[in-house]
Amino acid sequence: MTNSLRPHGNHRAPLPPVQEPAAGVPSPRSPRTTQAADTSPAPGSNTPVSRAASGGAPLNKPAKQRDAFFDNAKYLAIVLVAMGHAWEPLTDHSRAAEALYMTVYTFHMPAFILISGYFSRSFDMRPDRLRRLVTGVAVPYVIFEVAYSFFKRWADDDPAHPISLLDPWYLTWFLVALFVWRLTTPLWKVARWPVPIALGIAMLATVSPDIGDDLDLQRVLQFLPFFVMGLFMKPEHFQMLRRREVRLLSVPVFAGALVVAYWAAPRMSSAWFYHRDSAQELAAPWWAGVVMTLALFGCSMVLTACFFAWVPRRRMWFTVLGAGTLYGYLLHGFLAKGSRFWGWYEDYEWLHKPLGEIFVTLAAAAVVTVLCTPPVQRMFRFAMEPKMEWAFKRDAAELARERAKATS
Repeated sequence: MTNSLRPHGNHRAPLPPVQEPAAGVPSPRSPRTTQAADTSPAPGSNTPVSRAASGGAPLNKPAKQRDAFFDNAKYLAIVLVAMGHAWEPLTDHSRAAEALYMTVYTFHMPAFILISGYFSRSFDMRPDRLRRLVTGVAVPYVIFEVAYSFFKRWADDDPAHPISLLDPWYLTWFLVALFVWRLTTPLWKVARWPVPIALGIAMLATVSPDIGDDLDLQRVLQFLPFFVMGLFMKPEHFQMLRRREVRLLSVPVFAGALVVAYWAAPRMSSAWFYHRDSAQELAAPWWAGVVMTLALFGCSMVLTACFFAWVPRRRMWFTVLGAGTLYGYLLHGFLAKGSRFWGWYEDYEWLHKPLGEIFVTLAAAAVVTVLCTPPVQRMFRFAMEPKMEWAFKRDAAELARERAKATS
């Protein structure tokens, strides 16, 4: 059923989980405790100590708690990402699988990116934040781009596969995009119409086949509106999704989306949902790129709202895994690609049967869940969250903050 013009999974990704040290996104916490000042410590560190307004006396404030809602949303989204990668080889022989696949791909990455934008609202060019952007996004990109390239050489018996930091392979595109988006955050803060401008840029990208594959710029630009939308989201917008009528309405909306996707599966290319190609590269007229950009943005925002409406607000057994979604995102890619390289779906025909499809779904959820756990985070923290104090100098303002914390 899938009629993408490129092989599935070559440059796709999801969603990446986003957290301050690892992905350049501040650790989620309750919107009520978010401040304009930098109060987003790295995992496992203590929160800054502030002084009382009267007399400047030290006041130890209670540690800020991570917001369970956002951790739950990130975990559930990364599970959907892994499921989508597992469903991909099944879509050629199952129209139902293709419909489910297209529906999920409409909102899981936009949800991740919107959360990334929401927690990038306080980003500026302060040195400590720039360092976290380098160590939590740029360095993991270099490490995993090289690791994926060597993995493809070995697992796919392709010793000539190049190592190029300019051409993100498979899941690493998200790190490039996040790096660019966060650097442009100050510009969006001063723009008068940020979301319409971002949509205009996305539409221009879809009609510009000459952009090419360098830094996967098509995805950077076409997904940009979701990041900018997140930048200007407010806590009350998420509060609106708690309303009972929103949750009830989301059920028929999701059902309708599945029906539309089932109808569209044999009629359109699923590559539109990857946002990695121009309209011309998808054998469509240029104006189709403009129409599809607006249509998919609208559909994605509606289904993302429906997804958020059903994300639990309280702590669940999987809430703690929300802090490790970048680990699950990048690490599960080796198994997702390996399953294609080693021909698992061709060797085991029963995987294309209903019970096999259920097994593949549950297996993908289980694998990515394990990869998000604290033990795995500790094992791979050297690659995801390297400290690298040796590479940076500290400015006077940062030294003053450290002295203030030490004397508090």
